[in-house]
Amino acid sequence: MTRTLRMGTRASTLATTQAGHVADLVRERLGCEVETVTIATEGDQSTAPLASLGGTGVFVSALREALLRGEVDFAVHSLKDIPTYAAEGIALVAVPPREDPRDVLIARDGLTLGELPVGSRVGTGSPRRVSQLAALGLGLEITGLRGNVDTRIGRVRSGELDAILLARAGLARLGRVDEATEVIDPLQMLPAPGQGALAVECRSDDDATLALLAALDDPASRAAVTAERAVLNELEAGCSAPLGALAEVVEGEDGDELWLRAVAMSTDGALSVRKSTSGPVEQAEALGRRLASEMLADGAADLMDPHQ
Repeated sequence: MTRTLRMGTRASTLATTQAGHVADLVRERLGCEVETVTIATEGDQSTAPLASLGGTGVFVSALREALLRGEVDFAVHSLKDIPTYAAEGIALVAVPPREDPRDVLIARDGLTLGELPVGSRVGTGSPRRVSQLAALGLGLEITGLRGNVDTRIGRVRSGELDAILLARAGLARLGRVDEATEVIDPLQMLPAPGQGALAVECRSDDDATLALLAALDDPASRAAVTAERAVLNELEAGCSAPLGALAEVVEGEDGDELWLRAVAMSTDGALSVRKSTSGPVEQAEALGRRLASEMLADGAADLMDPHQ
């Protein structure tokens, strides 16, 4: 008899689409049926800026509670929404193959960042994007942004904003990547740690489900996000500055290597600490922690204005 797994997801179109990709993998690779269970989270129910809600975790806790209560067998998250500290009773069982982690611009008239006139209104709800955009010195007016993808793009289409910044991965999963007018080079804007990756979690004592879902894990994607999140975890204790990080598995002279770069910035983009490193893929976490320690030693913790 075919096993049916109950999959927990947020109810937004993007979340259910992302979870649908994982459900397809479960059906194709594992031969199991999947029942989708949608769960409302604090982040979905509030229109306040994410930072004021506590930022990381507001989209995750309700799904984890449903897992622990046994209402679902596994949950699918955007990996960048997951806190870097461990949650009791919860296991990150798989990181499926990652989408392109870069940010994109959606602008009026097909414009790119460099073509936007001085004073153009650009929407983003991300302090990371705000600081890196400010650092480019383009003279843009940056404004806050919340809502689903349709709502955000609608503010450009209506003329209320000249452009918005989004993660490319979300657009790709929705089949709407052609609406982007520019994919932003990571040299201009490093993505958030874990951006573009999905996380599959289940109960840490559910051995049967753990064994099944582990087959969905993509080692290269897992190594990259492990390094990025190690940077975030190490910096969180001593630095609240906006952070971008990107790791990639590349072919080196002696086999695969992990390349990692990160930036911490002041909110106005005027000050930054940038670092990069490379090393063995199997040392992803140690690589991230070492890079973060170097960033702290170079003054990353001093970047935030204490009055903000």
